[in-house]
Amino acid sequence: MQRILLAEDDNIMRPYLQQALERGGYEVVAVDKGTEAVPLLENEFFDLLLSDIVMPEMDGIELAQYCSEVSPRTKVMFITGFAAVSLRASREAPHANILSKPFHLKDLTSQVGKILHEAALMRV
Repeated sequence: MQRILLAEDDNIMRPYLQQALERGGYEVVAVDKGTEAVPLLENEFFDLLLSDIVMPEMDGIELAQYCSEVSPRTKVMFITGFAAVSLRASREAPHANILSKPFHLKDLTSQVGKILHEAALMRV
């Protein structure tokens, strides 16, 4: 089963996203800030880091950059509601996919599935 590390600080959105991804057949570990994700990335393997960009303590871009250092095989996808932040993410984490809020859960699971399918093909 493919594993996703979800970093989302919104207490309403996080369980909603987690449930949708679990229904899609993924194992999901959810945290409410980037600093909580750090030890998980250091000690476990995740196929995908799905992170909000704007979070307290450590934003999603910093988290993605750290992820690329400690777990380079982990793919990264951002979710954000801020267009300007999307542009910054594209510059600072160019290999990450970005999904802008608001989005439909079908769009999320479709995008995640595409990313993970492509990653699996590259490993074969």
